[in-house]
Amino acid sequence: MIAIPRGPVRGTALVCLLALGAAGCGLSAELDRERNPERRPTPSPTRTTPSPVPTFTAVPSPSPSASVPVQRAEGCPASGVRYSTGAVDGAMGLRAMTLTLTNCGERSYRLRGYPYLEVLDDTGEPIPAVRSVQGTDQVPMAPEDPGPKTVTLAPGESARAGLYWRMAAEDGVYLRVGPGDGSTPTNVRLPEPLDIGPENVLGTTAWTSAEGAPGQYR
Repeated sequence: MIAIPRGPVRGTALVCLLALGAAGCGLSAELDRERNPERRPTPSPTRTTPSPVPTFTAVPSPSPSASVPVQRAEGCPASGVRYSTGAVDGAMGLRAMTLTLTNCGERSYRLRGYPYLEVLDDTGEPIPAVRSVQGTDQVPMAPEDPGPKTVTLAPGESARAGLYWRMAAEDGVYLRVGPGDGSTPTNVRLPEPLDIGPENVLGTTAWTSAEGAPGQYR
């Protein structure tokens, strides 16, 4: 039996491995040249950072000012009448609210026609170019005005008028209200702002006897 020296075999194997590695590198380079003949760098995959979710800050409604004189919260004013407003109702851009006048005095109170109205901002100043008009013809989609009648209210009885306007951007915080007979008007703080300004029309219906109150028509 002939003994084969181990040293040369190991050397030969090492040479083969180096040759295969070189061939593999050459083949890889050749394939890369075929895929990218202009030798442009192969782009590496990049990670995209998701965009932050936008956040929205609510714009606070204007707050009433303590310096604006308003109707007393309790008791009966010297005029003998108190005013109150209902909630704002809205659909398809039309806004509606009920204005109520209550005879809190000890004598009968007679009304005829339409209320006197001005819409005021949070400082008590009229909102520019907001016009109060008698009737609802100038407010699109508003219901028909029944027309003026004389209403006589006994003590404790009430009359009401409907207020209508189209939605706008600027809020009214107060109403300056009068019965419409030339009496001094009163500032009433609204339970919720009216989105009526800066240029708009506030249509009003005539005073009528409030539902459930036996006010007499004459």
